[in-house]
Amino acid sequence: MLILINSIIWNFLQNIFVFLPNFFTGLGILIVGLLLSTLLKRTLLSILSFARIDGVLEKMKLMKRTEVKIWLEVLSEILKWTVVILFLIPTLEVWNLSRATLVINQFLFYLPNVLVAVVIGFVGLLASNLGYDLVKHSVKTIGTTSANTLSVFTKWVIVFFTVLVVLNQLGVAQDLVRILFTGIVVMLALAGGLAFGLGGKDIARDILEELRNKFK
Repeated sequence: MLILINSIIWNFLQNIFVFLPNFFTGLGILIVGLLLSTLLKRTLLSILSFARIDGVLEKMKLMKRTEVKIWLEVLSEILKWTVVILFLIPTLEVWNLSRATLVINQFLFYLPNVLVAVVIGFVGLLASNLGYDLVKHSVKTIGTTSANTLSVFTKWVIVFFTVLVVLNQLGVAQDLVRILFTGIVVMLALAGGLAFGLGGKDIARDILEELRNKFK
């Protein structure tokens, strides 16, 4: 019995001593990845801060400075953890955890979708604010209340479609998003057609009457 216990302890210690070099090698790779990812994040934020994108967008009244910083922080965090995962894969291989690398690889392949979704959301928010300003200044002649209503409606329509595109990019209920998007487009087309048909029938009749008189 004592011999069996000593054998088990000896095998355990032997496995630990065999694994220790691999453990420290993998740990070193992971530490390098963490340091490099942090350096990359700080470098990216420094470049963006030097470019003063937040100040430019705030002066153009497209987005507040705090909102821009939040989006840039999210973008830099995604890039940081992408680098960490890239170094985590060889770390797990060194530790002989090949099955775990399969899950990490799938997550790594999904990260570009998240990155693109963040960029789409950022651009969509800019477009919504730009659309709001354009509509508000373009239709001032029809009255302040109507101009505000149309500008707010335009902004939230753009935001809504941006959300649909982001969800589709992330792969969340893609079929439902496509059906909803198609239904909204058809609804707007029918509403526009009916509005033009009912409201512009007299104008269309006058135009056709004028053309017919010219060809007589």
